[in-house]
Amino acid sequence: MKRLAMLSAATVLAATMTTPAHATTTTPAPGRRGAVILIGGALSDGNAEIYHEIVARAGGARARIGVITAASLPPSRDPAAGTPQAANSAVNGRFYADILKRYGAGAAQWLPIDLDHPGAADDPALARQAATMTGFVFGGGDQYRLVTTFLHGTAHTDTKVLAAIRDRHAHGALIAGTSAGAQIQSGPDMVTGGASYQALREGTHTGYLDDDTLLADLPAGGFGLFTDGLIDTHFSADGRLGRAVRLASDTGHRRVFGLDPDTALEATGTTLRVLGRHGVSVVDLRAASTGVRDGRWSITGVRWSYLTDGAVYDPASWSHRMPPGATRLTPADRAAASPVQDVFDSAAADRKGFRLTRAALDLAGAGRSAVLHGLTYETDPVFTVALGKDGTFTAWGDDTATSFADLTVAMYAAAEQP
Repeated sequence: MKRLAMLSAATVLAATMTTPAHATTTTPAPGRRGAVILIGGALSDGNAEIYHEIVARAGGARARIGVITAASLPPSRDPAAGTPQAANSAVNGRFYADILKRYGAGAAQWLPIDLDHPGAADDPALARQAATMTGFVFGGGDQYRLVTTFLHGTAHTDTKVLAAIRDRHAHGALIAGTSAGAQIQSGPDMVTGGASYQALREGTHTGYLDDDTLLADLPAGGFGLFTDGLIDTHFSADGRLGRAVRLASDTGHRRVFGLDPDTALEATGTTLRVLGRHGVSVVDLRAASTGVRDGRWSITGVRWSYLTDGAVYDPASWSHRMPPGATRLTPADRAAASPVQDVFDSAAADRKGFRLTRAALDLAGAGRSAVLHGLTYETDPVFTVALGKDGTFTAWGDDTATSFADLTVAMYAAAEQP
């Protein structure tokens, strides 16, 4: 997790005085499951929309929020510990507690659970403290650190603190997490690492791997507080569509939610809502078909929707609803640029990020293009990503596309030109 610089006190104070209309303060109520807010990482200190929603869902001025930063490096492993550059669990815990209070939370405090405190998540005193809270915020870092601190080994059973958190959530407490803190809310088959190119070439491996380019899956999953589909974070910025599709296909899942940085997916009741700066990808594999092409794994029939701020998604019906005022896009009389090079923003190249998502939005707004191709940076072999528009495709925006639904996706080995 990269911790961003804090806003000036005046800026944050101004933000807290203007609460968005949709951020209605709710006091967690017995018998009602709390909201889950999943953030794709890199949450800006100035993202008042998301911070206000977190605070409101936890009870506003009556909120008592527990901050959990066990995904961060502990102070003993932070080479910058004790300096202004420190970004360890203790520093990050204070940071989140402070900014949540600045955005209006009645109380917020760090729960000292990390790799420097083995067994702390089974401390009865901490469990009793967690049992008094109305919300929990999980910071970013490495989700496997959360597995090792909050779950009991291969048994994958709850520690006392996690059991208390689960019980509070069942009775209305908020769960929010960013990056690894969002990923850990997954059910079975939580991704623990990997890059899209290696995922297409090598497939899915089980466990937690030292080579962070290889697609790795934890079959037992995370905490299981979000089960409407697989979760992936930093999605468009890190070109993760390839790894998400391969993991879902290999493990038999039909849907993935890809969360962009500074963007959240909020689950309340039976629907999901997008908040924030970029978008949430909904990857649908119900009609997907895998095969072999040029001796390599391939897939066709994937559908990709990209939903932005205010859009609502219903997992039960696999349907979406755009926010009031969203305009159906009339495509411009132009062609989309194709092929797109380095389509997955490879770490081996000079990445700019969002390359595939921007290409998809370009295709959505181009009236003279029905198909667009993207090529991987790596060449052993080259993989092609083919995006297409058919009769069910829809896009929204004014002059350019900002959201779309039902773009077709195929991935296969071969440097095929359009």
